Amino acid sequence: MAKDCYQILGIKKNSSQQEIKQAFRKSAQQYHPDKPSGDASKFKEINEAYQILSNPTKRQQYDQYGSTFEQAKSKGGFSGFDNFSDFSSYAEGMGGAREGFGNIFDNLGNIFGFGGGGGTNYSATSRANQGRDLEVILTIDFTEAVFGCEKEINLKKYIVCSVCRGSGIAPGSRLVNCPDCQGQGKVYKIQHTFFGDFQTAITCPTCQGQGKFPEKKCAICHGVGRIKGTGKIKIKIPAGIDQGQRIRYSNKGEAGSFGTSSGDLYIIFRVKLHPRFKRQNFNILSETEINFSQAVQGDKIEVDTLEKSVMLKIPAGTVSGQIFKLKNKGVPYLRHSGRGDQLVKVDIKVPTHLSKKQQKLIEQLNAEKL
Repeated sequence: MAKDCYQILGIKKNSSQQEIKQAFRKSAQQYHPDKPSGDASKFKEINEAYQILSNPTKRQQYDQYGSTFEQAKSKGGFSGFDNFSDFSSYAEGMGGAREGFGNIFDNLGNIFGFGGGGGTNYSATSRANQGRDLEVILTIDFTEAVFGCEKEINLKKYIVCSVCRGSGIAPGSRLVNCPDCQGQGKVYKIQHTFFGDFQTAITCPTCQGQGKFPEKKCAICHGVGRIKGTGKIKIKIPAGIDQGQRIRYSNKGEAGSFGTSSGDLYIIFRVKLHPRFKRQNFNILSETEINFSQAVQGDKIEVDTLEKSVMLKIPAGTVSGQIFKLKNKGVPYLRHSGRGDQLVKVDIKVPTHLSKKQQKLIEQLNAEKL
């Protein structure tokens, strides 16, 4: 670069690093290609100047060689300046001045490796290889939902290869460094931009970022570590689960590739109706009938619950539609101990066919205005 770096940024030779950075911000905003006053050529020139002057070592070399800076570099006079490839200093120089430039910094980050966009993110690669989460709708009986149960379900999904046990390695073989990335998990490619040619790192497509590669791939899964199949899964359904609720079962989803972890299984529950009982939150609702004399005089009657029959005391003077509570005969609570109640609605049965004796008794009661 034959031009004077200090002149390009409009600063003096004894300027401080803070003054260099401020001058760069001002010029970069003025000539940025995305702005109406932008000039790509000038913008590149400004950045080249800033790359030199913002680095104490490069600045010292530039001050020493002056206008012969490029010649000295090409002849091996110094090292550390790689044809404007270290664009991270641009982001550093701009600092908080990113606002107003839109997505240009995000796009540049993918090229030059700043702002979280550069290099190979191995944790992201590992997540990409993890098994998918699955979601299943499972129908269970009313009593199974109330008291809980265990179920075995069959799912068509990716499962761990039974031959290599998920490693992708053929029996008797071993892992070696990937031949394409030499164990780094990433490969490099050249991108052509208006700033020039830039080298970027991408996840190695051969080993999927693992850095290792089977010396001989498993013949069943072809080195991936998983195959399509049917997985038998045993799950425990907690007591108290209700219609439409969803539970996550960790690592019960699809198997991951290259030995990574499995996804999760999410089950949405559908509960069948019961012929005699209904559910209201954690209470069970039921109905029973008594005759007129039982309602008037009171009695003890047998009432069904979800577990067994119990005796319910009917007090004298019970009216139709009255509700009685059977404590702790409802649904177990999901998050703490204890149970709801069973609420029994009592209906008074009105006979439709009477014998002559019954009809005569009713007439007597009617005469007594009962």
